[in-house]
Amino acid sequence: MNLLKCLLINNDCYKSGATLKPRGVMVHSTGANNPNIRRYVQPVGGQENYSELISLLGKNTNGNHWNKHIEDPNKRKCVHAFIGKLSDGSIATVQTLPWDMQAWHCAGRCNSTHIAFEICEDSLDDPVYFRAVYKEAVEFTAYLCKLYGLDPLADGVVLCHKEGARRGWASNHSDVENWFPRMGYSMDGFRQDVADLLNDKTVNRPEKEDEDMTGEEIYKKLTEYLLSQKPPAWVAEQGEYAEAVREGITDGSDPTRLTTRYESAIMNLRVLKKARSE
Repeated sequence: MNLLKCLLINNDCYKSGATLKPRGVMVHSTGANNPNIRRYVQPVGGQENYSELISLLGKNTNGNHWNKHIEDPNKRKCVHAFIGKLSDGSIATVQTLPWDMQAWHCAGRCNSTHIAFEICEDSLDDPVYFRAVYKEAVEFTAYLCKLYGLDPLADGVVLCHKEGARRGWASNHSDVENWFPRMGYSMDGFRQDVADLLNDKTVNRPEKEDEDMTGEEIYKKLTEYLLSQKPPAWVAEQGEYAEAVREGITDGSDPTRLTTRYESAIMNLRVLKKARSE
């Protein structure tokens, strides 16, 4: 774990100063395609180690970070830490609130019981980035569990935002269940990895190793990956694919999906019938 500190001293949550006796940890992900911590975390002028922090985080030139007052009380929020990329591309955890201060992170009872952190999402299709931030999140959660004597496998101790919502303890958000399953991971596996790390066992494993997956599961994962891809630019530039759609050779749906032999045979037959009729 690479743990840094940049407290959000101008955030309304920090200024409220409500105390917290941690009884758990809540895992969030940001829901936006931006893996850079600087999007959310910036030091303000005069803050301790300002120059060093700007160098490590990089500058947020848009001014949409969280270290400031928000006029609309419905948009005020804060968490204890963010996990994502520093300016050099390395992965880190940046503490943004004292651990014993209540965060505004879930619009529910877990604000007063759980330490909360956000994992900076990317486009959700990069397994290398995901595994790096997942590993960091496991190590960070294990650090907090050890610090406060928490059992990650005990009921309701380590939760994601969605799990909190199902219990009526948080607002209805999908994070991190919008991301973990896409990569073959789950919160059950996350909790076990935290527990294994506390017990000095190997962590950062997928929910299922590839050799244990059924053919149907492999095909599903491959299809999901291919559907997330876009056709290369030359496809649109040449126009032949669009012409094939107009001619009825293909319906144009899911252009990056795998093609089966029977689909290839049908498309070839359509071409042959068209050639015979001309």
